[in-house]
Amino acid sequence: MERGLPGERQSMAPLLEYERQQVLELLDSDGLVVCARGLGADRLLYLFLRLHCHPACLVLVLNTQPAEEVRPRDGWTGGFGGHRSRDWCGRNVKLYGILVYRAHRIIESCQEAFILRLFRQKNKLGFIKAFTDNAVAFDTGFCHVERVMRNLFMKKLYLWPRFHVAVNSFLEQHKPEVVEIRVSMTLAMLAIQTAILDVLNACLKELKYHNLSLEVEDLSLENALGKPFDKTICHYLDPLWHQLGAKTKSLVQDLKILRTLLQYLSQYDCVTFLNLLESLRATEKVFGQNSGWLFLDASTSMFVNARARVYRVPDVKLSKKTKTSEKMAGPEEQELVLESNPKWEALTEVLKEIETENKESEALGGPGQVLICASDDRTCCQLRDYLTAGAEAFLLRLYRKTFEKDGKAEEVWVNFRKGDGPKRTMKSDKRPKDAQNKERASTKRGALKRKKKRELTLTQVLGTAEEPPEEGAVEEDLHKQTGSSPEVCGGEIQHESFDLNVSSDAAYGILKEPLTIIHPLLGCSDPYALTRVLHEVEPRYVVLYDAELTFVRQLEIYRASRPGKPLRVYFFVYGGSTEEQRYLTALCKEKEAFEKLIREKASMVVPEEREGRDETNLDLARGTAAMDTSTDTRKAGGQERNGTQPSIVVDMREFRSELPSLIHRRGIDIEPVTLKVGDYILTPELCVERKSVSDLIGSLHSGRLYSQCLAMSRYYRRPVLLIEFDPSKPFSLAPRGAFVQEMSSSDVSSKLTLLTLHFPRLRLLWCPSPHATAELFEELKQNKPQPDAATAMAITEDSETLPESDRYNPGPQDFVQKMPGVNAKNCRSLMNQVQNIAELATLSLERLTGILGHSGNAKQLHDFLHTAYADLVSKGRVRK
Repeated sequence: MERGLPGERQSMAPLLEYERQQVLELLDSDGLVVCARGLGADRLLYLFLRLHCHPACLVLVLNTQPAEEVRPRDGWTGGFGGHRSRDWCGRNVKLYGILVYRAHRIIESCQEAFILRLFRQKNKLGFIKAFTDNAVAFDTGFCHVERVMRNLFMKKLYLWPRFHVAVNSFLEQHKPEVVEIRVSMTLAMLAIQTAILDVLNACLKELKYHNLSLEVEDLSLENALGKPFDKTICHYLDPLWHQLGAKTKSLVQDLKILRTLLQYLSQYDCVTFLNLLESLRATEKVFGQNSGWLFLDASTSMFVNARARVYRVPDVKLSKKTKTSEKMAGPEEQELVLESNPKWEALTEVLKEIETENKESEALGGPGQVLICASDDRTCCQLRDYLTAGAEAFLLRLYRKTFEKDGKAEEVWVNFRKGDGPKRTMKSDKRPKDAQNKERASTKRGALKRKKKRELTLTQVLGTAEEPPEEGAVEEDLHKQTGSSPEVCGGEIQHESFDLNVSSDAAYGILKEPLTIIHPLLGCSDPYALTRVLHEVEPRYVVLYDAELTFVRQLEIYRASRPGKPLRVYFFVYGGSTEEQRYLTALCKEKEAFEKLIREKASMVVPEEREGRDETNLDLARGTAAMDTSTDTRKAGGQERNGTQPSIVVDMREFRSELPSLIHRRGIDIEPVTLKVGDYILTPELCVERKSVSDLIGSLHSGRLYSQCLAMSRYYRRPVLLIEFDPSKPFSLAPRGAFVQEMSSSDVSSKLTLLTLHFPRLRLLWCPSPHATAELFEELKQNKPQPDAATAMAITEDSETLPESDRYNPGPQDFVQKMPGVNAKNCRSLMNQVQNIAELATLSLERLTGILGHSGNAKQLHDFLHTAYADLVSKGRVRK
């Protein structure tokens, strides 16, 4: 049906071979496309956007982020159409279809599922196409992909892993030249890594010991190294968090800290890592936190080796103070070591090689530009400072800034900028011979291991084969040591300061000729900043200082889209490290997820009416009539006996929650308007203000809830305060074990009690979930008249739409209700028969008894108005 689109006649950028196959499959029928990370799910989305870009065709795009909505792609500067909404007014525009991005997030109660259900109920011809690049998300839960396809109203599932025959064969034809550089960690780094892994393993065992229900494969040491581990822990522990003891909560926090230490070890310098360790111990002492891992033998080894990377204490002093290494030695007792990051040396060697090739390759059209990609912004800043000043000056400045706090750091940095060079205070020339031998051995082990003049394909790096490449399968050769330190190399390169002409603010310029740029892989405000820089700079050399799976595959697509243009990728990785294991684990997880999806697709039973293009799809049915056709209390679609369709007036802001979708699913129409009073109008007399527990507490403290309840009580006879809570996370409005006998201005329970006393007609409803709330709303509306949206919108604080008997001056009304003897039953009679408070003060006791209808209440009010304060004090009724 989409082949006749006018937008299809527009010119498009050339498609890759496998992308052309993807487009042809989706043009024929709707479906869910699951791509491997980095293979271009976003490119496919933009291709279909361009296909349907026509003034007469309205296409909705769901589940995108603001940065993606304004992203230009391949020379096409059109956005997602938000700026063209004024052009659609007054036109006969047809809703042609819906494109769904990040389809793995589409669950039954989300807003996107609600939109899709409304669309399919009213439009049987429009298309729905969904895209996602997160196959691992379908690996959780029972039949997750089938439930998502049911919410998307789709019958077909298209799987495009990296090992797909069409993808693999095409990218192999256009593979870039890849040089894998396996950098060896120093002895101290290996010792620290081993210690952290030992402590991490001990914490995992302790966590399973204290929580026998957590005996799952996901809580393994291998999975603990990956990024999704924190979400895995939350998935298992959040429903039980209120039942967990202090020991378990402390272990969860320790796991986060240890994972952070592993990241700092491989990613940052020795000074930054030591500073983190010392701050952890200081926090332990100051706040009294109970982190038992700090007292393990492995933890001691971690501290000793971390300090040995930064400084050492002379052996003479160690003999006098045997426990000096366990404490922070003073600056006068230290001989600075400041161990350089092994990857820095590897980066220096690579930049030298690129510089040499640029001088010799005049035939390629000038020097090739260089793009260096590191994990985050902090790493990029450190690389820039290292390449500008050298390792020695950079580490010395960082050490003084971190530990000495004497202001010398900036002086050293300024002197180096002026060309004076750092004032060397390190005593590396006075180390014992055994220490020098150890350093030489460590330097030799940290030499670059590279392949001999043979290309390593990205297929091996990406792990598309059945087994990951073994270290022995790659021919390696040690680089010849030049003998020059990184500082000397940094001094030889003439770095310049210049303005970068690129669209990303996260790029750092190092050299102008040839252009050398450092850019972070993660953490940018614009998720497409790195992709833009890649196409703007068009580098001939890309240095992957940190491995990121998504960007590695983007480099493959970048190379395949520019046939004939050279591209060399330097792939840095610490051999035998947690960094390498984390990368391989991510590959393995994605591969296993696709294998599971392939098996599910082979055995999946999809009904013919799944797409909802006719009325036989039960997912489009509304109300209980869809489940029980024998009852006559409601008709199909939720109609009542009298033939009227039940409806609820809903405030527009409530559509951020899932409740409107669930209400509509139960056969009740919703009318979205902007309400000044209340959130849901169920009947002309029933108004509901919905609060979560956190919102309830905040509104009570700020006084906002009082104003909301006051407005509801004035304009509706049945005001309701609905409080929703999560049954898996029990809460308490008072501290555990606390019992307050008197009212307190700071206590939540006291404020809630005062609220109900002040508004006697206010009703409180506690619901454990939005599903229970939707069911409760349906019961409250049975046999009741339907609300009017226009009337509900007209009700404001200054509303004049109420009957004359309901319009009273709120100030005197509240004042009268607080008088002794006046309550909700006799207040209206008193206000109808007494004109003002001055007249009330002149009434006799008999007259008040006739008005209030109760002698006791009349006497209380009369005494309150006519008894002097001095008499009350003398009788002991009032204290001074």
